[in-house]
Amino acid sequence: MPGETTVANGASADHGTSTATRVLAEAGVVEDPEYYKDFPDDLSREVLTVPQLIQAAWLANDADFFASVFTPDGSLLIQDEELPDRRAIHSFMAVGFEGPLRGAHVKGWPMAMRFLSPDVALVVTQGGIVMPGEDAVAPEREIRAVWVIVRRSGRWHLMSHQSSPIRG
Repeated sequence: MPGETTVANGASADHGTSTATRVLAEAGVVEDPEYYKDFPDDLSREVLTVPQLIQAAWLANDADFFASVFTPDGSLLIQDEELPDRRAIHSFMAVGFEGPLRGAHVKGWPMAMRFLSPDVALVVTQGGIVMPGEDAVAPEREIRAVWVIVRRSGRWHLMSHQSSPIRG
């Protein structure tokens, strides 16, 4: 995906031209307008493409796609594993998608968002893993997640993701 877009007057723009719809379409992801329910402004929608891309990567069981959503130095805390960079994230998810997570996907929705700076957003989501043959997240797999999402070269990427079980 290109990092910058040129606007009609020839100037370069980092914000406003990479709409949520365009970002998702470029990744082959069908946009779900309901996902933005409590966050309808353009900037929030752009940030929220990141969790939607992660959900799409899970649905496809695609470790390459999953890892590409992260910054190269991004981190993922999943289960008891702290994965310190994109390479480790890719390896972990590739093993999972070929093994115990084959056919599984995640479903969630945003609960809160706060901009820590113009290029850093903190997002809290709720959801969980839907295993093959299931229609919804089972209570024992419900999680809340904290996402640190950063804008680099005009695009939003996942810098850090940490999830915690809601139940015991």
